[in-house]
Amino acid sequence: MDSPSPSNLAKVPAIGLLLVAIASVQAGAALAVGLFRTLGPLGTVSLRVTLAAAILLLAWRPRFDREVRSSLPLLILFGLSIAGMNWCIYEAIARIPLGIAVTIEFAGPLAVAVATSRRSRDFVWIGFAVAGIALLTPLTGGRLDLLGVILALLAGACWGAYSLLGAKVGRVFPGGAGLAIGIAIAALALLPFGAWTAGRALWNHPSLLGVGLVVALASTVIPFSLEFEALRRLPARTYGVLVSLDPAAAAVAGLLILHQMPTLRTFAAIACVSVAAAGVTLTAQRDSRQSAPR
Repeated sequence: MDSPSPSNLAKVPAIGLLLVAIASVQAGAALAVGLFRTLGPLGTVSLRVTLAAAILLLAWRPRFDREVRSSLPLLILFGLSIAGMNWCIYEAIARIPLGIAVTIEFAGPLAVAVATSRRSRDFVWIGFAVAGIALLTPLTGGRLDLLGVILALLAGACWGAYSLLGAKVGRVFPGGAGLAIGIAIAALALLPFGAWTAGRALWNHPSLLGVGLVVALASTVIPFSLEFEALRRLPARTYGVLVSLDPAAAAVAGLLILHQMPTLRTFAAIACVSVAAAGVTLTAQRDSRQSAPR
């Protein structure tokens, strides 16, 4: 399959790509909340993913050849993980603050970090992240909508699956072809439900297509493309804890765009997972320097 080579992205450190992706996706999520009143969370996510799929398919123009057909089960699972991750987190942030939802969602990649870790010191950082997530759950006194918490956890499970499947898809398909196909599958899975819940509202308010396009670019096209390239080069355990910076980015986006003021408990939770992210990043960098040929 011939696809454009991401030569420019290859020159950027994987951690840098992931940090830009994190900032972009959380800003996009905050902007998407403005569509909930008219389209609802499901209609909003369906519009966003459908527009993103169209953009990525036009950009990469993947060929549906024998290689795609032989990898179709992997691509379907990858696409369904994208659909589930986005649907559940949008339903969650319709019920609980953005920063809190994303912090709880981190349980997914955290589980991946635990499952793939082979060094005892990694569990120190994982422990910080667990403490942060625990601070926000109702079991520790957090006053949150229980359904919102459950949906954020389901989004996290899909996120964990996405990180593992995305790494496999990235190794099979060059460039962004695999990502484009995966997002297209996610769009097909979401479209019937989105059309049913929000089709009439979108017909009556076609101007929302412009907002949806901005959300699609900020929340899907830009961050997924950067993250997909980063997944090719980052170990799963490093990715799994590094993205714990997502809650801090989500809290900032929620504050600046949605005017959601974090509580002291939220600040403490974000601090815990941010310490975990910094710890695993420094550890990974030190290990890379030690293992590099001299």
